[in-house]
Amino acid sequence: MALFAVVWRYTDDVALLDEVRPRHREYLGGMVERGVVRQAGPFGDGSGGLLLYDVEDEHELATWIAEDPFTVSGVIVESRWWPWTPVVGPLAEPRG
Repeated sequence: MALFAVVWRYTDDVALLDEVRPRHREYLGGMVERGVVRQAGPFGDGSGGLLLYDVEDEHELATWIAEDPFTVSGVIVESRWWPWTPVVGPLAEPRG
């Protein structure tokens, strides 16, 4: 499995964001239960969010993102991701 840091920029359409948010959070909740999403949350200014996915590869990541209600409904206007390797903290791999 590989960790990916995903950064989203949201639409300026606050009404759309508010309308879709409950379905998006339900979707993320299911992925957290499955271990696919490790952390997720919006930026304090409401402009976007940061998510940490734990997936096999970039193809699986893209599939999950494409099926998210935020993506399907047009809330996400920009999506970028990078493989991410935590070196300290609870997500870091134990060193021998």
